[in-house]
Amino acid sequence: MTGVVVGVDIGGTKVLAGVVDADGAITSTALRTTPGRRVVTSQVEDALAEAVLEAAAGRPLLAVGVAAAGFVDSAGERVQFAPHLPWQGEPLRDLLEARLGCPVALDNDANCAARAEAHHGAARGASSALMITMGTGIGGAVLLDGQVLRGANGMAGEFGHMQVVPDGRPCECGGSGCWEQYSSGNALVRTARALMAEEPSVLQEMCEDNPERVTGPMVTAAAEEGDLVARRAFASVGDWLGVGTANLIAALDPELVVIGGGVSAAGDRLLDPARTALRRSLVGAAHRVVPDLVAGRLGPRSGMVGAALLAAQARR
Repeated sequence: MTGVVVGVDIGGTKVLAGVVDADGAITSTALRTTPGRRVVTSQVEDALAEAVLEAAAGRPLLAVGVAAAGFVDSAGERVQFAPHLPWQGEPLRDLLEARLGCPVALDNDANCAARAEAHHGAARGASSALMITMGTGIGGAVLLDGQVLRGANGMAGEFGHMQVVPDGRPCECGGSGCWEQYSSGNALVRTARALMAEEPSVLQEMCEDNPERVTGPMVTAAAEEGDLVARRAFASVGDWLGVGTANLIAALDPELVVIGGGVSAAGDRLLDPARTALRRSLVGAAHRVVPDLVAGRLGPRSGMVGAALLAAQARR
């Protein structure tokens, strides 16, 4: 029986595992709900292992790559800290290798998404690019000539925890005013809930008049129906996306900026206000080439594809 390489993307809400071939094509997947941040780490590892084995469907595991929403050390052995997951320095790679019986490669989820987009997607051929992933929070990565720059501690690209509002909204990381508190899936839902108190919205019917039940997909669906509350929520999140991206471009001057993650599925509903805010906020915008702001081609599965790519490379 032919062996398989499995990529796993684990974030604040879901564990997605899939068999990925050498061309980046996904042949099978399995999904689990992330147990949460306030659980013992073994529960998260249980969900991860279950998803991997289901996706493999009895085929031998050649290697597994894990894209984790957290700070991964420079050796790719540990998740040092994760705002939405319980890991804090556990030897995750070794634990999973012992459990799964195959080599395991580990990196930050946005780094993995960037690898996927560089090899198979929107950043292919770009000399330099930034990857910004918008899901539960914001992740990021820096690409130079197709390679991810991980930094001295392996933690480069944690854009979501740049402070954009001093003494602003509290963040799961322990800080306040972080960018992801204003531009992310959580921020989209929070903004929509607040706006529902100001004017009528189809979201009231969708959530059965309980704003706490509003989800990101509901806001996206409502925006597509023309709902003003949902569209205002996207405008706010998109505006903050453009402001933060302008700061990154001012610092790094990339050729391209790729937006990935689940929220990016909204397409121009998110990207149009972001592009407007980017040009308004970027220093010297009238005197430079402003990088394109584009959606990733691989969508919310880019982290999984990139994790599998990392695992396959580690086998060679």
